Amino acid sequence: MSLGPYVFTLRQLQYAVAVADALSFSKAAERCHVSQPSLSAQLAQLEQGLGVRLFERDRRRVLATAAGRELIERARLILRDADDLVGLARRASDPLAGALRIGVIPTISPYLLPRVAPALRAAYPQLSVIWIEDKTEALRRALEAGALDAAIVALEAELGDVDLERIGADLFVLATPLGHPLGLRSAPVRAAELSDVDLLLLDEGHCLREQALTFCAHTRAHELEFRATSLSTLAQMVAGGGGVTLLPELAVATEAKRADLLIRRFAAPAPQRTLALIWRRRSPLAPALRQLASRARAAYAATATPQPRTDPKKQKRGQRAAR
Repeated sequence: MSLGPYVFTLRQLQYAVAVADALSFSKAAERCHVSQPSLSAQLAQLEQGLGVRLFERDRRRVLATAAGRELIERARLILRDADDLVGLARRASDPLAGALRIGVIPTISPYLLPRVAPALRAAYPQLSVIWIEDKTEALRRALEAGALDAAIVALEAELGDVDLERIGADLFVLATPLGHPLGLRSAPVRAAELSDVDLLLLDEGHCLREQALTFCAHTRAHELEFRATSLSTLAQMVAGGGGVTLLPELAVATEAKRADLLIRRFAAPAPQRTLALIWRRRSPLAPALRQLASRARAAYAATATPQPRTDPKKQKRGQRAAR
């Protein structure tokens, strides 16, 4: 690392990148909110300091030189790192300003984020949340490596050494196609009723699959070979008569609307998962993440769907289909 003065400033690098993007000194000056003579003078100083000509220009066009192209790409990296440095400093004084990278598993994201994201934007207008969707194990590794600040997952999965705040419980329900005998009953489902039924589940790697298997372990249900990659696909396969499945209550309003499904609750103690925000132990962002979890918990509770039940019209269609 050099301890002497540098022959350029960050502002000069910004000007060089702007010219490379616009291929015009005048347009670059407009973007940088400076006069063209000032921008040109700063770029001349940059070229003199580096000892390299960055641009060729005539009356018709501006082009980066071969050496200039390589130096400008390196300048982009320097400016990106400078932005990161400013962001880190800003977050040190106000962790809820700037950007946070938060992972979320696919069986939660399409159903929870429409409830939670608007609440976070309203509460923290200076905060930008970058949501990354992936399976639990991938999110756990990214969190451990520092690529994520936090993640929304189900606590029943193997998560490693993390701190957490619970967001809420998400009960499972039984989803069947129209006309299926299990879907036509009104009483809460008991595990014994799943004996010998054809069961559709998600693919390997989804923690929801493992939770469903654990619940059905003693029911002698038959898992079918088809394994869905999403809850939407799973619901459509059930609606098409492929079998029955367990859906999280969080997804019922969306998936039951898309597909003709009969929904039954389970008898207590009903199977469920626990939604939570997790982060690395000793993370300096812990106080801020607890605030986010509190907002997410309130938004989840305020928009929670009522206890799922089958639409009476679907119930009648199901009865007709069973005849």
